[in-house]
Amino acid sequence: MSNSDLVQKEVDTFMASLKERNPGEPEFHQAVHEVTESLMPFVLEHEKYRKARILERMTEPDRILTFRVTWEDDNKEIQVNRGWRVQFNNAIGPYKGGLRFHPTVTLSVLKFLGFEQVFKNSLTTLPMGGGKGGSNFDPKGKSDSEVMRFCQALMVELYRYIGSDRDIPAGDIGVGAREIGYLFGQYRRLENRFTGTITGKGLSFGGSLIRAEATGFGAVYFAENMLAKRGEGLDGKTAAVSGSGNVALYAIQKLAEKGARVVTASDSSGFIHDPEGIRDEKFEWLRELKEQRRGRIREYAEKFGCEFVEGQRPWGVPCELAFPCATQNEVNRQNAEDLVKNGCIAVTEGANMPSDLDAIRVFQEAGILFAPGKAANAGGVAVSGLEQSQNAMRISWTREEVDRRLQDIMRKIHDRCIDFGANGSDAPNYVKGANIAGFIKVADAMLAYGAV
Repeated sequence: MSNSDLVQKEVDTFMASLKERNPGEPEFHQAVHEVTESLMPFVLEHEKYRKARILERMTEPDRILTFRVTWEDDNKEIQVNRGWRVQFNNAIGPYKGGLRFHPTVTLSVLKFLGFEQVFKNSLTTLPMGGGKGGSNFDPKGKSDSEVMRFCQALMVELYRYIGSDRDIPAGDIGVGAREIGYLFGQYRRLENRFTGTITGKGLSFGGSLIRAEATGFGAVYFAENMLAKRGEGLDGKTAAVSGSGNVALYAIQKLAEKGARVVTASDSSGFIHDPEGIRDEKFEWLRELKEQRRGRIREYAEKFGCEFVEGQRPWGVPCELAFPCATQNEVNRQNAEDLVKNGCIAVTEGANMPSDLDAIRVFQEAGILFAPGKAANAGGVAVSGLEQSQNAMRISWTREEVDRRLQDIMRKIHDRCIDFGANGSDAPNYVKGANIAGFIKVADAMLAYGAV
């Protein structure tokens, strides 16, 4: 049996066992499969990890908390939702990861996100473990009072299990500044103390400058590092961005600052194509549309006279740079082939697992620079970690200081990926590099603790 056949057999055996233990969780299976494919040869070469069954232990959460959230809507009707917190691994620090409020939230989604978070947080070099949580509550269409009552009801249950040295939640899809304010206000009320237990807070009560922009900015900084290794830059390049939430908006802003021309943005209704580029007053109008008015992307096309494509994603638009910043599995094989055909040279994931396994293979086989989310979108949690540091020291760094630290962290993440993913070509295997680099730090800590 060849070495590659042996590795594939081990991967298949491992995945069969994982699926048997975790039935009906396709998102979690996908995330683990992507990691296992690149990690298995490394684990087989290092007997200490195999003997201690580190990979098996890392794919089993430390604990999963599931609870009922009961709240009253504006019509005095009782509503019931489900809440979760997946505390995945705290080998290198307290659990750290966002809360997601969306009807599509399931345990499978949160386990995939928590598993990815373990590697992402390890890559930042900051002392943070991995976790994730959320609810199937949908904040869209709800009044501020309804959102407040829901957040307060959720925190009544969750506060028992979190803390600045235990588990530090943050925002994610559906959990923005409004929700974080309500959640932290209730936590402070219940605990009767002010700590850095939740990140993404407002600047007036312990938040960090650049936290809102960090994931989008960080993704652009990572892309900049990838291109620099090839002797290229962002200036003058055409970029397609999906999404129009926090990550997408600030990726668009930073790309424009760096001289790139961003020609797309999207939401669940479709995408806009603006060949002239989204920048300056157009960007500010889009940000106000999405952050203040919570409007639809179609309105941008109506305002500025560009094309709106209903019900589709922007991956058929010719571009040199692609930034999937919306949600998981938004880029499939056909989308990837379209991007390759239309001249794309780099794909940087701003969202969590936006490219499926087939799409990733297309990118890698075509020699395209491909940055997985666990590396490229780590800027958000990195600045969350910096927010924790500022809270602990009771200080606030300047915008320039936080941005400098963010750029430094993203450069270090890129370099760590190169350390383990360089393959002698112009397109390093960033997936392999990110997985191995993230794994080693956590695995070595677990080995040091013994069988716990």
